[in-house]
Amino acid sequence: MENLIVHFPRSRRVKVDGEFNGRTEELIELEAGTHTITLGPPPNFTPPNRKIALKDTSPLSPLEVTFELVE
Repeated sequence: MENLIVHFPRSRRVKVDGEFNGRTEELIELEAGTHTITLGPPPNFTPPNRKIALKDTSPLSPLEVTFELVE
């Protein structure tokens, strides 16, 4: 399994490949490979989504993805 952390200034559900899978600031375990990451509503964040390639991560060294708040 690979490891991901999604950063956002507010707690938000994280969508991976169209399915909810964890929350921001929590370690998310996923299969290795390419995934599309976005956040749950409301759509007050940028970018709208991030395409990532997960490989060679660990719980102590996860891939980190950041979304910015748009107000």
